[in-house]
Amino acid sequence: MDVGDKLRILADSAKYDVSCASSGAKRGGRDGALGSNSGCGICHSYTPDGRCVSLLKILLTNYCIYDCVFCVNRISSDVPRARFTPQEVVQLTLDFYRRNYIEGLFLSSGIIQSPDYTMEQLIAVARSLRSEHRFNGYIHLKTIPGASDLLLAEAGRWADRLSANIELPTVKDLATLAPEKDSATIQNTMTSVREHIVEAEEARGPKRIRYAPAGQSTQMIIGATATTDATILTTASQLYGDYKLKRIYYSAFSPIQHADPRLPVQAPPLVREHRLYQADWLMRFYEFGAADLTTATEPNLDLSQDPKLVWALRNRWYFPVDVNTATREQLLRVPGMGYRNVQRILSIRRYHRLTMADLHKLKIITRRARPFIVTGDNRPAAADLDGVNLAQRLVVPQQMQLFEASATAITGESNGLQGRPRSPTGEARPPSGRARRR
Repeated sequence: MDVGDKLRILADSAKYDVSCASSGAKRGGRDGALGSNSGCGICHSYTPDGRCVSLLKILLTNYCIYDCVFCVNRISSDVPRARFTPQEVVQLTLDFYRRNYIEGLFLSSGIIQSPDYTMEQLIAVARSLRSEHRFNGYIHLKTIPGASDLLLAEAGRWADRLSANIELPTVKDLATLAPEKDSATIQNTMTSVREHIVEAEEARGPKRIRYAPAGQSTQMIIGATATTDATILTTASQLYGDYKLKRIYYSAFSPIQHADPRLPVQAPPLVREHRLYQADWLMRFYEFGAADLTTATEPNLDLSQDPKLVWALRNRWYFPVDVNTATREQLLRVPGMGYRNVQRILSIRRYHRLTMADLHKLKIITRRARPFIVTGDNRPAAADLDGVNLAQRLVVPQQMQLFEASATAITGESNGLQGRPRSPTGEARPPSGRARRR
């Protein structure tokens, strides 16, 4: 099989892994170095100035010794198989970079022979690019759960980011759909990477090394089991706290041919994945807790409205808040008010009493924020805030179209969306750019 056929098979097999985006890492310029990742996003993501850039996203091989029922590359699958040598991946990366097709590499793999053997093959690619070809672009390597700590320590020397997929939200889910994998082994791998990152950050002197400067991330599949959004968000909160992850990626389950009866027949609506990303932003940047976003009676996120608006409607007693006197935490809870604009409000109001016109100039979604805030020229009536039709008035037609289209989506090739960056809309954007990153 020639390299072109391998590339077609292994690039297609890699599309289900969405855990790659902008790196947030910078490598010092070196004379003669090939490539740069300064300020660059990866894999059809966006830089802070809005440019869209990409990377070569492939598997080293789609052979795998495991039989995870949700995975298209499981050992019992009848998909076409292929395998690159490390040298072929290195040459492809360099050729694609010189043609200006890519600005980095995302490399994962099925498990072949053993975790250690597979990890050695991935490291060989990154080591050759860095040391032999002086490649200075972005490299994201998948770590293989169960690989030795020595191999994990070396992987971080060559890669900008490492990631180990948690796969599914709970230990029970993993035992049901991937019984050959062990949740404790995955968590031990993430712990090891975290410890190496901390060690590198605390090191001083000439022997200091750079270890995975863009941190680590993970991915979990949603919709393959009946696990609720409340459980998913609780798991995500624990992962952020325990391993200081840069990102958690949520991938809507895609039905595959000859599926196991333990799997659902249809995929979850893509809007559910979108709402989970919005909730994730709220936990990371807006000081929401996992318990704030769902309730015991409503354990799943509302698909028709963004989580921040749902929280505000559920907690109307919290409002209105005065933008000229409210705390940062209070302002972050206001629908339509973004992270960066809260920072601007806190700065501007020291010199000027804000009005609705000022908020409009800051590009705040005043239509959504108005019922929840007090300004110099706006004080909502109690009847307005308590009105039963407030939710309908605040949901814009475009959001309803998104909900109606996504709620009925059946994945297949149409689920190619999960290979592209989809940023949360409105105020749930991250603070550092126009699309979801890191």
